Amino acid sequence: MNAPGLPATISASVPALAMDERELMAVLQSSLYPGAKAESIKLVLGYCKASGLDPMQKPVHIVPISVKQGDNYVMRDTVMPGIGLYRTQASRTGEYAGITEPEFGPTKQLKVGEFTMDYPEWCRVTVKRRCGGTVVDFTANERWTENYATQKRDSQVPNAMWKRRPFAQLAKCAEAQALRKAFPELVGGAPTAEEMEGKPYEDGVIIEHSTQQPEKPAGPQPYPVEAFEKNLPAWTKLIMDGKKTAEQIVAMVSSKAVLSDEQKRKIKAVKKPTTIDHDTGEINGAPAVDEEALLKRLQTFSDIDVGDNDATLIGQVKGQDRQNLFAETYQARRAEVLEGAQ
Repeated sequence: MNAPGLPATISASVPALAMDERELMAVLQSSLYPGAKAESIKLVLGYCKASGLDPMQKPVHIVPISVKQGDNYVMRDTVMPGIGLYRTQASRTGEYAGITEPEFGPTKQLKVGEFTMDYPEWCRVTVKRRCGGTVVDFTANERWTENYATQKRDSQVPNAMWKRRPFAQLAKCAEAQALRKAFPELVGGAPTAEEMEGKPYEDGVIIEHSTQQPEKPAGPQPYPVEAFEKNLPAWTKLIMDGKKTAEQIVAMVSSKAVLSDEQKRKIKAVKKPTTIDHDTGEINGAPAVDEEALLKRLQTFSDIDVGDNDATLIGQVKGQDRQNLFAETYQARRAEVLEGAQ
């Protein structure tokens, strides 16, 4: 019994198409197109029925394409012929007279950040077709930079297939173009799956790319938030260990990127712990504050009263906190005097 809606001539010449569609879809989904969506398998069957092709020979491929819709990109499955179908269709005409071995141009090197790989600059292939009593050559020359597919839409790094087989993939693209030139009535202008896999579409146009890196903005750039949070613990340790001061860290980082006020505040908030040598009175390696001398210096400012209030307050505090309070009191009073003198 013929498959529903399928002419008897096609189902007879292509036995697979005579199968129940649900059974055939299950077979294709579990073998030739594992993991494909049911609607994508239906696209394959529709293509094969329209062209009288045997789906069990996998003449077409399901290729995920990044398509631009408005300001966003969405992935969409499309059905595209493989290079094998091009060859088969050309051979069935009886006019296919062979193809030359691929000829490659100079080997170049692609550099994207730390990634590097060698690739052929171009590939040339010639397909021969008998036209009457004459064999005519149809040559295609394809460039690698105009054909290779990237691993991501915004990346310049080739995808896995083009990394693994840069020469063979370009040769397939050149052969497909030559077959389109030689047999336009059979293959039309549709690209093959080998040419399109990994490439995005924008308004129906294939987005090409180059190996040139985008220009970097001139001058220092803002320090990335993620990098700052990652490096802050290491900077904190340097400060806590006494190897760097907060000001030195700020100066070092600012020579490479622009720190925000908040980032600077976080660095400067890190304080080296206070160490007191109880034998010498040194604090963090510096001599201890001379309390009597400090009080005398405070009292030299004629418009500051440090006799009772400050002395009483300082007298209630002990140890390092007391010495810190002496220094803070002095600095505060001095700042007030200088401000009043202006």
